Amino acid sequence: MSTLGASETFSPRKIEYLSPAAPVSMADRWFEIASTEHFWVRRRFEVLQQLAGQLIRSAREIAEIGCGHGLLQRQIEDAFAREVMGFDLNDYALRQNVSRRSPVCCYNIFQEDPTLQSRFDMILLFDVLEHISDEDGFLRALLFHLAKKGKVVMNVPAGQWAYSEYDKAAGHVRRYSINTLRQTAERAGLHVERWTYWGLPLVPTLALRKLWLKGKRDDREIISSGFDSRSGAINGLLRFLSRCEITPQKFLGTSLMAVLGRSPDYEPHPAAKD
Repeated sequence: MSTLGASETFSPRKIEYLSPAAPVSMADRWFEIASTEHFWVRRRFEVLQQLAGQLIRSAREIAEIGCGHGLLQRQIEDAFAREVMGFDLNDYALRQNVSRRSPVCCYNIFQEDPTLQSRFDMILLFDVLEHISDEDGFLRALLFHLAKKGKVVMNVPAGQWAYSEYDKAAGHVRRYSINTLRQTAERAGLHVERWTYWGLPLVPTLALRKLWLKGKRDDREIISSGFDSRSGAINGLLRFLSRCEITPQKFLGTSLMAVLGRSPDYEPHPAAKD
């Protein structure tokens, strides 16, 4: 499945290199499969619109850390007419970025560039934290870039019970429950303001994927088997199935999305915006 629709053409985006490119714990094969038409990518964006659409409209500046090839940037451009500054270290993904007008930067947030301090009213962290071994240090570096009253909107895979060969191939260190996400957030000076599990109708497929991939070793094959919907008909069916839930819901899901703010006792950087 291509990243763009059949009627679109791809023109490489200009990349600003604030840091040198570096290896990341993310399978390149995923970028070859994932597109804005993929049922999971579309459902994820629908949940974002429900949970944080007003925040997107009102934020002065928005950034996405771990933007990859720009699917979320493109969706926000199309739905909200907003630019999202995208940061990543994966040069392979950045060179395929499909956003139309959002800035695209190769940048290591641990660098803490002074020009980016306390700059963003909203930071999107979508399906990134599960790839990070030092999640506490990573979130503290993220907060350097967040305005004083800014919000972090995060999506992570849910249910450690579902951890499988697919997670290993994709570079996932862990999956989350709301309790483990809260604990992680609190250690970094963040608190969860609202949240939802999503993907409840897809839980049986997640369990089947775990069984199907057990014992497989080829990472590219695992990513293809575990994420590629293979045909428009199957993609459409899974899209219909994925929408058969009402969010927010607190029961169970294949993913977890949350809006986080600074904890009340958090000491902001001196230059943080009001």
